[in-house]
Amino acid sequence: MREGYADFHSHLVPGVDDGSRSLEDALHSLDRMVEAGVTRVITTPHLRASHAASRRFAEYLDLVDHQWTRLQGAVQARHPDLDFRRGFEIKVDHQGLDLSDPRMRLGGTRFVLVEWPMFQVPSGSPRILERFIQSGLVPIVAHPERYHGVDPELDVVREWKRAGALLQGNYGSLAGQNGPVARTRILHMLAEGLLDYLCSDFHGRPEYTFYLVPGAGALRELGGHKQLDLLGRVNTARLFDGEAPLPVPALSVEIATDALSTGFSRRCRGWLDE
Repeated sequence: MREGYADFHSHLVPGVDDGSRSLEDALHSLDRMVEAGVTRVITTPHLRASHAASRRFAEYLDLVDHQWTRLQGAVQARHPDLDFRRGFEIKVDHQGLDLSDPRMRLGGTRFVLVEWPMFQVPSGSPRILERFIQSGLVPIVAHPERYHGVDPELDVVREWKRAGALLQGNYGSLAGQNGPVARTRILHMLAEGLLDYLCSDFHGRPEYTFYLVPGAGALRELGGHKQLDLLGRVNTARLFDGEAPLPVPALSVEIATDALSTGFSRRCRGWLDE
């Protein structure tokens, strides 16, 4: 039996961030994920590292723990075969967060999902990532295609990789969710073989599109069946097992360039209606 999709970036814990507002929202969203073929989920509420020293930070962790327990029990009853875990998407706006707490990491593994503050690449970003490596953790940069300050040649992204970080792109960027710049960047990253994972970054509300299906369709349209299998199934599943990702072959440069045409953009919009 073919392994289903695994997804380690979503916002489903109800009432703690800009994701699911209620338990009903979260369960409805998980229904959609399971229907799309997702068999493993690590949900990742937002967390700002700069709040680590405040009293409200402890209150926030208590709230997440409480809401997670409620959600986990409901999911076990509704989808008993779903591998459902927790983590955080950590906004790295400070260096003082204690990451020895397993709650900070993805499903208790050594992998940590991080994002840059204000969607802006900070000065010295490779050195920031190296500090994670030196502490025995593996940082995964969420949606690298979306940040201001990523140069057209992707030199800073290569520096992140050389520092030891991994990269997680969003399905939605392939389908145009985040605009033409993000779509151009993620296609260039695929053409360079830089991405390690694809995830949904689903914000878990009924009115929001779940972009895994149109994003996967976009990559298949480009002939990226092997890349999709590695990025969305194999490597994401390996993370759940605490294993490093396998190398992902580069998508054809010619195909990636052709994909930036207006015709491809129209097809992306069509997939959203399917």
